[in-house]
Amino acid sequence: MSRIGKKPIQIPKDITISYADKEIMVKGKNGSMKNTVHENVDLKIDDQTISVIPKDQSRKNRAFQGMTRSIVNNMIIGVSKGFERTLEINGIGYRAEVNGNVLKLTLGYSHPIDFKLPDGVTATVQKQNIVKISGMDKQVVGQLCAEIRSLRPPEPYKGKGVKYSEEYIQRKAGKTGTK
Repeated sequence: MSRIGKKPIQIPKDITISYADKEIMVKGKNGSMKNTVHENVDLKIDDQTISVIPKDQSRKNRAFQGMTRSIVNNMIIGVSKGFERTLEINGIGYRAEVNGNVLKLTLGYSHPIDFKLPDGVTATVQKQNIVKISGMDKQVVGQLCAEIRSLRPPEPYKGKGVKYSEEYIQRKAGKTGTK
């Protein structure tokens, strides 16, 4: 049973939603998003709530019910509040800076890395080593942070690299000399 899929989604007052031909459009103060709803589920829009209803109670359709509910809820949160992830850059000489829509990273390689930000995503840099990525699409923000982290993942000996701010890097002891 999809517990998440059964929960109705509350619609804030400043959000407008239109649904026709399996296409949902959500508009808010941050912009608008459009998505196609899977054919095995349908949306029921009331005054201030949205319910996701599967065609039948098969296991596959209940899974699509929960997934669709999460996607629509993330769309509503994205156009009203937005999403934000924070990355930390650790290491001597490692830093970041933003020039327009390009994030310039110096991560210990022989060359700086110019990372182009997609439309709708902004980056801010604090103290040259804390990068905040924000946007209204949760999937795009998360994917972008994962790609930036993969440029230099944190290593367990000194902790150098790019990591999420809430991530904990378990340290290892280095080699010890013999006596």
